Amino acid sequence: MTRQLPRREEQASVVVLDLMARRAISTITGGPARSVLGIHVFHCPDVVGIVAKLSECIASRGGNIRSVDVFVPENKQEFYSRSEFVFDPTHWPRDVVDNDFIKLSKLFSAEKSIVRVPDLDPKYKIVILASKQEHCLVDLLYKWQEGRLPVDISCVISNHQRAPNTHVIRFLERHGIPYHYLPTSAGNKREAEILELAEDTDFLVLARYMQILSGRFLESYGKDIINIHHGLLPSFKGGSPSKQAFDAGVKLIGATSHFVSQELDAGPIIEQMVERVSHRDTLQSFVQKSENLEKQCLVQAIKSYCELRVLPYQENKTLVF
Repeated sequence: MTRQLPRREEQASVVVLDLMARRAISTITGGPARSVLGIHVFHCPDVVGIVAKLSECIASRGGNIRSVDVFVPENKQEFYSRSEFVFDPTHWPRDVVDNDFIKLSKLFSAEKSIVRVPDLDPKYKIVILASKQEHCLVDLLYKWQEGRLPVDISCVISNHQRAPNTHVIRFLERHGIPYHYLPTSAGNKREAEILELAEDTDFLVLARYMQILSGRFLESYGKDIINIHHGLLPSFKGGSPSKQAFDAGVKLIGATSHFVSQELDAGPIIEQMVERVSHRDTLQSFVQKSENLEKQCLVQAIKSYCELRVLPYQENKTLVF
């Protein structure tokens, strides 16, 4: 994926507006400004002056741009950007931030314009679904406990029963996170109950949930679902990808985090990680290395999603800023 800098005719405006923002912040009276981080992502038809207007919107309110990442596909009149900026919410209230970016969105007929202020906005609410294997589930829970995942976990759903004295159940009870055991069968995937439990969530995470969600479920839920696949997609789809890779004699193994779609293991890819293997590896060492990659890959995908780094691109791709 290529990344393009703002075009030359916009760069001078960006510099001037950035200086304006810095001066505005430095002249605020009553002590140092209480700056918070804002994130904005934008997708609209490509025209001259978008970066300048984005910068003007932030600078005019005393905000200070920290970074701007822009992508304009070759031979396509489309503009994508992700901006980070700091501002004082006492001088630029949160609702006014939204209104300002809505005006900007209308000005450029944007297809997507999202602004998020992590310190002021509610955390993303998620439900984690897992089956028997729990390395990804455990890793997510501990990362959440350490404050390294900007989410609130509403509950954990599993088609595998866990005894009351297991470390996962003890952890969940200690933190007040409900655990719902929903055994599945070929004729009943318990999707109605899952939908009810996930009703108020922002997205779902499949942490090695070994059940295929139906197209009806995906349509009813209507929000993003992030899955981890223990293989380097698009190779080795379906079951036992580690064994498939081992039997194929690959020299690199990987893990893939992707959005769930109606086609199995074919949704837009968010994150991939790889590790080298050799003829000295056994199937057991393949699996161990794969599990480590899965944990890292899933956490990174969730963080990227929450930080508004992931944008849909074309029919089945993503941009990850």
